[in-house]
Amino acid sequence: MARDITLETNEYYHVFNRGAAKLPIFITEGDYRQAVLDMSYYQYQRPPMKLSRFKILSHEEKTRLLNELNIQDLKSVEILSYVFMPNHFHFLLKQIIDEGTAKFVGQFSNSYTRYFNIKHSRVGSLFQGTYKAVQVESEEQLIHLSRYIHLNPYVSSLVKKDELDSYSWSSFPQYLKGKGSDLIMSYFKTSEKYKSFVMGHADYARELEVIEHQTIDLE
Repeated sequence: MARDITLETNEYYHVFNRGAAKLPIFITEGDYRQAVLDMSYYQYQRPPMKLSRFKILSHEEKTRLLNELNIQDLKSVEILSYVFMPNHFHFLLKQIIDEGTAKFVGQFSNSYTRYFNIKHSRVGSLFQGTYKAVQVESEEQLIHLSRYIHLNPYVSSLVKKDELDSYSWSSFPQYLKGKGSDLIMSYFKTSEKYKSFVMGHADYARELEVIEHQTIDLE
């Protein structure tokens, strides 16, 4: 996937895309679960087997395999935050190896498209062209982007405010369990303080439909 900018290793990027013609890319809970699986599996440089084979392993075998990959530290990207919405997705990534972002997003998009087209009896491209990537230029921007991503379901009126922390298709619930990005959480003493940081901006973000530091254009 060609980019207008060169994506540099060890830099951070906000990566996003949406469905072709603004159509839904997630219809059922199974679709969201598949996307989480694709994301989790293809973040690694060299997945040891096809995803279809991995899916039929026992839970114990899957856990063992992923633990081994984590120990070997063989990632193309580090996923700091993410959210899957009905017709688009957002990732906040650190590129670990050269071309890591392109490799990850390409494998994720291709695998999920194959699944979706078979599941929903359709053909053709699922996503609207090439994904978009915006380089993160400061630690402050990085932290605010994580909040922007986690607020998406509420800002888009997909869930109520008190439901945001249980929205399953986002990394926000993991942050609240103390399993969020070490880098982002290093700015907050506890997961509750991070939650307050996110929720304290919720109504303002919903009114403006943007985060104050930049407008994200999905057109």
